[in-house]
Amino acid sequence: MTRINLKTKLCPFCAEAIQAEAVKCRFCNEFLNTEKARAVQAQANGETKPSDKVLFWARPSFWAMAGSIVRGLIAWAVAGFLMFYPVEKLLKLAAPQDGLVHNGRIVLGLGLAIIVLILLVFKTLRLKMTCYEVTSDRIEWSRGLLDRKVDNLDMFRIVDLKLRRSMLDCLAGVGTVVLATNDKSDPEFEFEKIRDCRKLYDIIKKSSLDADQKRGVIHLE
Repeated sequence: MTRINLKTKLCPFCAEAIQAEAVKCRFCNEFLNTEKARAVQAQANGETKPSDKVLFWARPSFWAMAGSIVRGLIAWAVAGFLMFYPVEKLLKLAAPQDGLVHNGRIVLGLGLAIIVLILLVFKTLRLKMTCYEVTSDRIEWSRGLLDRKVDNLDMFRIVDLKLRRSMLDCLAGVGTVVLATNDKSDPEFEFEKIRDCRKLYDIIKKSSLDADQKRGVIHLE
């Protein structure tokens, strides 16, 4: 009696044992001689790691601080007015030589200027401690000064994306990319005031479409 020793292998899709020469899995009905099958097998064997390649990395531009800087300048103007203009004479609260009122407005103006400076420094540090990293499979962003946080968003969860640029943004060479996702923790995510925003938009658009095709995801309106 002749014994036939059949060699087997694992299906890259369902991990069931099948014959080594099989071109189609009898369990999941997937063909094993396609580009999709070879890509899945290569990824399972660790031959390729497409998600490790960083396609885009950036930090928000200082242009995102424009509104805060304008408000800070207005506050500093008010502080300078309090410190150098005899407000007590204008309001007829006391004589200009009244030392108590004079010193009080100087302390008030100086305190306002210091508080505004601290807030601007804090916002600047928080802005520059934020960074975005985009790969073919996910978006990762980190932020925070003392309490550092890192989160990620899978590409296949992106439902829609928009690029927003005002006239001033165009002059400054920045823009904001807004993502609408089906992620409960981040239903809307923004890349705020990013340089090369058009490049980022194209990368995310292509990567999200590729991720949807790879996973067979269909987004319903």
